[in-house]
Amino acid sequence: MNAGSGADPFAVSRQRFDSLCTVLEGEGASGLEHSELEARLDHDGRALLRQLMQDHLNLRALQEQRLPDVRDVEDLAHTALEADHRRCLTTIFGEVEVTRLAYRARGRANLYPADAVLNLPAERHSHGLRRLAAVEAARGSYDESVEAIGRASGQQLGKRQVEQLAQRAAVDFDAFYATRQPVAGASSDLLVLSCDGKGVVMRPDALRRPTAAKAATAAPKLASRLSRGEKRNRKRLAELGAVYDATPAARSPNDIMATGGEQDTEPAPGPVISNKWLTASIVLDAAGVVAQIFDEAERRDPAHTRTWIALVDGNNHQIDRITTEARQRQVPVTILIDFVHVIEYLWKAAWCFHDEGDRAVEAWVANKARAILAGKATRVAGAIRRQATTAALSANRRTGADTCATYLTNKAPHLDYPTALADGWPIATGVIEGACRHIVADRLDISGARWGLAGAEAILKLRALRSNADFGDYWRFHLTQERHRVHETRYAHAALPAAA
Repeated sequence: MNAGSGADPFAVSRQRFDSLCTVLEGEGASGLEHSELEARLDHDGRALLRQLMQDHLNLRALQEQRLPDVRDVEDLAHTALEADHRRCLTTIFGEVEVTRLAYRARGRANLYPADAVLNLPAERHSHGLRRLAAVEAARGSYDESVEAIGRASGQQLGKRQVEQLAQRAAVDFDAFYATRQPVAGASSDLLVLSCDGKGVVMRPDALRRPTAAKAATAAPKLASRLSRGEKRNRKRLAELGAVYDATPAARSPNDIMATGGEQDTEPAPGPVISNKWLTASIVLDAAGVVAQIFDEAERRDPAHTRTWIALVDGNNHQIDRITTEARQRQVPVTILIDFVHVIEYLWKAAWCFHDEGDRAVEAWVANKARAILAGKATRVAGAIRRQATTAALSANRRTGADTCATYLTNKAPHLDYPTALADGWPIATGVIEGACRHIVADRLDISGARWGLAGAEAILKLRALRSNADFGDYWRFHLTQERHRVHETRYAHAALPAAA
């Protein structure tokens, strides 16, 4: 509804406000419980806010002045002018109508400079709704997101609309971090890199080619369940990476695993972690994510003057990718295997020599673990093999022992715990393990969920932004990028009015 010349442009809004005040002043309102008042104000308040926005947009339409020279990206002047071109916009308050001038040229799409000033989205839904969809979709299922958006705004969106808005919201993740200046850690702080992967159940069209081929040719032995060793071949690996600063804190093996299983004194505190940054992708492979964490590390330490540590779980592909990336960038990186994973291998070996419930198994594992912390991994490997031979274990019974011994021997170059503890380095991958849980498992492992590639990628990036506490800064960057993508790229240089 456009106001006439000289009329109050907010007359309808004032009328709505006055009507609401009249209701609240009336006798009927005096008997309402506070919850009933909340419900009434929530409903009528949204209607008032929607009208305020509509009145303001109408005022802009009345005040829009013709621009002397509007040219498209090919520098063609759009000289024909038409008024009263309208488009709908669904906002967090409700649907409004935007009226503006259209600049036309034969055979070319219309130009709407007023749209650029408003930074209107390409789609019908406002950036406010897009932001709300991004927040809610990253938090819970799409069904829950639809309900949450309805509660927060009164707008009823479909699941597909929420998914599309969330995908649109995440498109600038890589560009944001490529241009962002990270908080610099102290020069004495360690620079720690870590990576890992977590499987996500995908729709058949979103599987990687080898997995899809296995799924297509799989012939399960049973119709109702998988047999031992069979896999559903329906997952795609989400790759995660972490970079953080760590203030060194020297410790001894006894601080990690005390003699006798109990600490006689309070263990020395471990390294203090700060400035944690996470990334995740189901589109990129491990090499791509490793490159991203090296990019982030170099933004923090471009001169390579700090000590770089890479914490991994022992996966050979991860180690190879980190080694290759470090060599290409000519930066020294010490690769250290997570001590918790080492202990898990020791437990596999321990059950070869102990019956279930034997309390001596704990002392056996602890003694071997302390020896590894002291730098004797290969000696421990040899001792385990000899014990299995002396005990005359069958080939089947000694499998866990042999597996552990082989692991310790092969990974010995990355088990330098004496240096790590003396220099105050972290020796566990808790940061990236936690990221696999709260970025991937807590959202993408929802029962019954089957993901498409674009949807899963968007949710991973939005959850990483939340974990990094960067969503607010990212959103401002995203809106700037949207203005450039949707509007500025349609105009010749300097042919577009700047936003107020």
